[in-house]
Amino acid sequence: MTTPERPPPSPLPSPSPSPLAMERRTIDPIPEEERHGSPAGLFTLWFGASMQITAVVDGALAVVFGADALWAIPALLIGNVLGGVVMALHSAQGPRLGVPQMISSRAQFGVLGAVLPLVLVILMYMGFAATGSVLAGQAVRRILHLPDATLGIPLFGALTAVVAVAGYRLIHLAGRVATVTGIVGLGYLVVAVFTRYDVPAHVGVKPFDAATFLLAVSLGAGWQLTFGPYVADYSRYLPRSTSERATFRATFAGTVTGSVWAMSLGALIAAVAGDRFLSDQVGFVGELAGPAALGYVMYLVVLVGKVTANCLNAYGGFMSILTTVTAFDGRSRITPAARVAYITGFSAVATVIAMAASADFLDNFKNFILLLLTVFTPWSAINLVDYYLVSRERVDVPALYDPDGRYGRWNVPALSCYALGILAQVPFLATKLYTGPLTSRLGGADVSWIVGLAVTSAVYYPWARRTTTFDDDTADAPGASRERLPDAPQHAE
Repeated sequence: MTTPERPPPSPLPSPSPSPLAMERRTIDPIPEEERHGSPAGLFTLWFGASMQITAVVDGALAVVFGADALWAIPALLIGNVLGGVVMALHSAQGPRLGVPQMISSRAQFGVLGAVLPLVLVILMYMGFAATGSVLAGQAVRRILHLPDATLGIPLFGALTAVVAVAGYRLIHLAGRVATVTGIVGLGYLVVAVFTRYDVPAHVGVKPFDAATFLLAVSLGAGWQLTFGPYVADYSRYLPRSTSERATFRATFAGTVTGSVWAMSLGALIAAVAGDRFLSDQVGFVGELAGPAALGYVMYLVVLVGKVTANCLNAYGGFMSILTTVTAFDGRSRITPAARVAYITGFSAVATVIAMAASADFLDNFKNFILLLLTVFTPWSAINLVDYYLVSRERVDVPALYDPDGRYGRWNVPALSCYALGILAQVPFLATKLYTGPLTSRLGGADVSWIVGLAVTSAVYYPWARRTTTFDDDTADAPGASRERLPDAPQHAE
């Protein structure tokens, strides 16, 4: 009797790269064999990135500019939920396509046409990196006992660049660490606010005001909507079989829960502290923590949260710059040295801006957020309407890198819709630089982002439906650029 041969042992899986190892991929598609992770990682990344001092300041703005905390907190919740839905829908594209978010927008605007919103995206990342560095610099100054906050900004910029150069895995690790420190640190601060101040005496003291309520909604929505241009960058490594619903839920839960927690804390702090918080946001948080040792720990919590958030900006800025440059030269990969140069250069410019623009931080930050809403709500509307309602999640990924492919170089109608979406918001703006003629009729409320989403979607959808061809036989026909691809495999739940 012969003994049956045993099958040869299965090869051992290759070990996962260390989070400290430099990421190999940039804007090129992620092969299936390199996909890894689960949607749970998205929850910790976006919770950690949102549970931080800049979100606290964003929530405080609602009260600083006139809202009562009693009304500001539910308004911030509404804004975060509305904006979070849009943001998480972008995130769900990552596992399906395996490409960065702004590469996928070439399907709507054309390979060269996508450069227009990309330039604005790069400016957004630069602005957020600079404003975040202002707050982080305050924390570094106190940790190292530096004589001036601006001296802490370059140190923070260098730390951000190091993590961003390592890339995807280390950024996700930073998100997990920031989740733990954020829960402990900001959870302690919530308790401290209620034990050190008579909170009920400072809330519910102003009558309801629709304009400031809508301002708070806009601040919450703006926080979420501005994540849209890079959110899929951090889900693109997930296996293609990952459920879109699971990706959506993890992203939505992480970003909304973390943001609302931090913003609500900010609204309460602004209500009870007033001018003391306005003059030194990070310093006040350290004092609120209590004794010197606890204050020191709180500054570390601030720093960890800001490292996570600013790495998203540096990494996203690098990816966007690379997407812009390669639209003209056709590349999809670069050398490690070029990667270091791009990220270092971006971080250096953001550092210089932060050191020069730290005065009047709160007022500048509010106007910055509202201005970004004007620019990015039409982009989100076009991207989501096209992906989910027109092409129905079918994208020719190779054509995203080919100016002569089906998506072409310029999609003039889509760019026209984008410009129209921006112009439609102008009469409804309420910013320091400009107030629209219809804003006063709404009591000063800024509803421009709602108008931008609605108008852009209403104009783009019927046009795209009329011009999209569903016959795959015409995919290579001259002039054909937006044909629907064959159905992709269904996702596993």
